[in-house]
Amino acid sequence: MKVLKSLSAAALAASLGTAALAQDVIIGVPNWTSVRGTAHILKVAIEDNLGLTVELQNGTNPIIFEAMDSGAMHVHPEVWLPNQQNLHDTFVSEKASVTFNPNAVLSDQQICVTKDTQERTGISALSDLTDPDMAANFDTDGDGRGEVWIGGAGWASTNVEKIRAKSYGYDETMNLMEMDEALALAQVDNAVAQGENIVFYCYTPHHMFSLYDLVPLTEPAYDAAQWKISQPTDDPNWLENSTAPTAWDAAKLHVFYATALAESQPEAAAMLSQVELSTEQVNAIVYALSVDGKDPAEYAREWVDANSDLVDSWFN
Repeated sequence: MKVLKSLSAAALAASLGTAALAQDVIIGVPNWTSVRGTAHILKVAIEDNLGLTVELQNGTNPIIFEAMDSGAMHVHPEVWLPNQQNLHDTFVSEKASVTFNPNAVLSDQQICVTKDTQERTGISALSDLTDPDMAANFDTDGDGRGEVWIGGAGWASTNVEKIRAKSYGYDETMNLMEMDEALALAQVDNAVAQGENIVFYCYTPHHMFSLYDLVPLTEPAYDAAQWKISQPTDDPNWLENSTAPTAWDAAKLHVFYATALAESQPEAAAMLSQVELSTEQVNAIVYALSVDGKDPAEYAREWVDANSDLVDSWFN
């Protein structure tokens, strides 16, 4: 593993001192596990190889993109497309203030039940949730409607799941639950332990498929002609003006970074343009943080040391 790949960065660090290098690179960190792991790994890799000081700052997707546009942040470690397509279109295509790494981690998104739930209820298709009798199998509070976790508050995918629920019609029979992912998965744990039915948003890369025997609900294949998605940042009437009555398209996860970083920290920008991870690697990162309870900073240190050849390739 190269401790300092850049002689110029090493000289700068020696001459100016650590304090002067504070916030050389600022990485935005949204509220899900895989992006947190990737952010810490990028931090360790940049600091080790370039001698720069990297800061992590929490933020939602829109806030991080706006900050990359203004120069207040420099990196978003894991942008989901097409989930954040509106932000890509605004800041990459239109303003050109943000650049993205074309290397992608592949992902799937859907609604799942546990295998035991399917066997008890007979549910097989997402459209089955429009049947009030089927929805009643997922009613835990006695209000006559079922509950389905559709994601965390502020996730672009959560808004898309609201659109999908409206398009299929199960927004009439199911309460759409938004909550922190850790709390939602604790409910899955409890449902499995108690032999109760549960239905929820599921996606890869994620450790949930390693922990539970999950069955994705079937849907019509993705049809771009039927997907008309607006986000709240683009249209105040986004929900009523959007439709998505088919399965998700295959998703891709990319590193995005401020275009101006190529001038202020060119070696960091060059590295960010070459980062590449596999779905299996990100699954393992999520499992380590979520299941094994690893501290993100400590795990990132271990991960970079154990994957030195891969990390070195990002700087070549």
